[in-house]
Formats: sequence, C-alpha cells, structure tokens
Amino acid sequence: MFKETYKIIGVMSGTSLDGIDLAHINFTIKDNKWRYQILESETISYSQDWLNKLKVAVSFSEENLIELNEEYTELLGNIIKSFITNHKIKNLDAVCSHGHTIFHQPQNGFTLQIGNLPKITSIIQEKVVCDFRVQDVKLGGQGAPLVPIGDRILFSEYDYCLNLGGFSNVSFEDNSKRIAFDISPVNTVLNFYANKIGLDYDDKGKIASSGKVDSNLLNELNALDYYKKSFPKSLGFEFVKEIVLPLIEKYSISIEDKMHTFTEHIALQTSLALPNKTGKILITGGGAYNDFLIERMQFHLPKIEIIIPDNKTLEFKEALIFGLLGVLKLRNEINVLSSVTGAKMDHSSGIIYH
Repeated sequence: MFKETYKIIGVMSGTSLDGIDLAHINFTIKDNKWRYQILESETISYSQDWLNKLKVAVSFSEENLIELNEEYTELLGNIIKSFITNHKIKNLDAVCSHGHTIFHQPQNGFTLQIGNLPKITSIIQEKVVCDFRVQDVKLGGQGAPLVPIGDRILFSEYDYCLNLGGFSNVSFEDNSKRIAFDISPVNTVLNFYANKIGLDYDDKGKIASSGKVDSNLLNELNALDYYKKSFPKSLGFEFVKEIVLPLIEKYSISIEDKMHTFTEHIALQTSLALPNKTGKILITGGGAYNDFLIERMQFHLPKIEIIIPDNKTLEFKEALIFGLLGVLKLRNEINVLSSVTGAKMDHSSGIIYH
C-alpha cells in the first residue's frame, strides 16, 4: 500500500542563475487528489565564482565538465545538508533535485544536468530522486518541460500555467491532453542587459519601461524560426547565446531600448502562444515580479484574468513540482507526459539513490 503523506525537499536551480531554490513540502493524497503545503523555503544565491563558472560552462571541455559536475554535486549536497540542519527537518521521505542544466540539445539526443551524481546521497544522508530529463530524451522526447504534469495535478483550476524564469513556458489542457512548451527567453536576456549596467536584474521592469520599442529589432526577433515551430519544443541557453544576443547586439540602441523591445517581444510571443485568449492564467517565476512585463502581457491579452499567487508558490513552484515528480517516481507512477515532450510514451522518470 502506498502512503498518504510524504515529507519531501524539492530542489531547483534555474537557467536565470538566481540561485538554488529549496522547499520543504508536505504532500498528501486523498481520494486521488494531491494537496501540498510548502513549509520552510529558501533561495541560496551563488557566489560570484560559481556564477562565472556556470555562465561559461556551456563551452567547457568534457574533462572540465566532469570536474564541474563533481564540484557542483558537492556544493549542492552541502547546501541541502545545511537546509535540513538549519530547519531541523526530520523523517524525510526523499530529497528531489533537478540539478543545474548546462546543455539541453534533445535534437542531438543529449541533455546534461550537473549535481546529480550518486555521491549527493552520501553528503546529505537521505534518499535522493534526481536526473529527471535524461530518460525522456532517450525515449525520443524533448526532456522538457517537465513541470506540466504538476500543473495538471496541483493547479487544474487554471486554464493556463505560465512560468517566467530564464525562459517562459506554458502548459494547458487541449482535448484532454496536456500541452506544454517553452515560449521564449525571458530573464536570460533581461538579466544579461541589467548586468551590463551593474544590476542583478531590472527591478519591476523600471529600466525597460523607461526605454522605447525599436520596431526593426522587434520584427527581427518575432521572425526567428523557433516561433514558427509547432510543439513539442524547448529552449536552451545555446539559443540565447548563439542567436538572440547576437541579433540584439547588431542594433546600436540604448540598453533601455533593448530591454523595452525584448519585453514587448516576450509579451507578444506569450499572447501568440495561447490558443484561446480567455480564461485564467497562473503566472509564477521571477518574471512575475516584473510589473512592466505583466502590464504588457495584459495589454496583449485583454480578456485573460492574470493571477499571481502567494510568494511561496510564485517563487518555489518549480521546486514544489520537482518534489512531486520525485514522489511519483517513488510510487512508480507516470511523471512525464509524452503529449508534452514528444517521447514515445508516458513514463516514470528519474533516478533513485539510496
């Protein structure tokens, strides 16, 4: 018999590099309905040294990547261990960790999340469920996005679930199938330009809002091939580094104008991505704090009701859902949907280390 209650720590590090999210969660299942409560939660920022490494790791040699994976697993393990100690957390069923994405090239049958080595278990002395993407890519899927099954199980009252992180992704039901895909880059680009003027990010989108749209740049961005593809589809940092930033950098305009134009681009692509422009949309991720971006989305989607949840759900939704994916893996239940990733079949993904 399966349990009705699970004590879990969900761990997520996103492509926007704003740190490692940890959430201590109680999951309960009753009458086939899952509920959650986020207890303690924390985001641990990266040191400058780690930020520099993770920003350039995409161009590391294989040898350097192996070393980085070892070091990052150690870092992650010790951060999780401190979180458990500091909050006096006991009787855990598992720690469910996503790791940090370095490469995501499903078209080449390849995805790499560092921090998922077996030694993480010996560091934290708990059962670990991790490495959720690799199996899906082996089954011919995109290995992303993985959050939609959590949207279906925990947030079914919304017509759309939109996450605004390093990239934006959306999920929704279409003819009883869950559909999801990455829409566009978000904070990977906006933070890049905020960093150029000495800021970690553009608080509430104030800098972007002080600029103006460059219509030629906007048209070029909107014409990129990715937006013409049908789902399943997903984005990696390579897209930003090799395509988006070089395109923006061709324009001799102010950083404010670049950020304003890119914000307009995000809002427009979001509106184009939603098949039905009515209903309720739940928005989470760091981009939900960007008032200017939300304002532009509302402008392009006048009939949609935008809901921004409580801070814990907003900031820790991905950690929460990777916690749920881990629980489903422990129960050997489906935690990846082929309708979302394009894999040969629905499956139960992840590796369990004892």
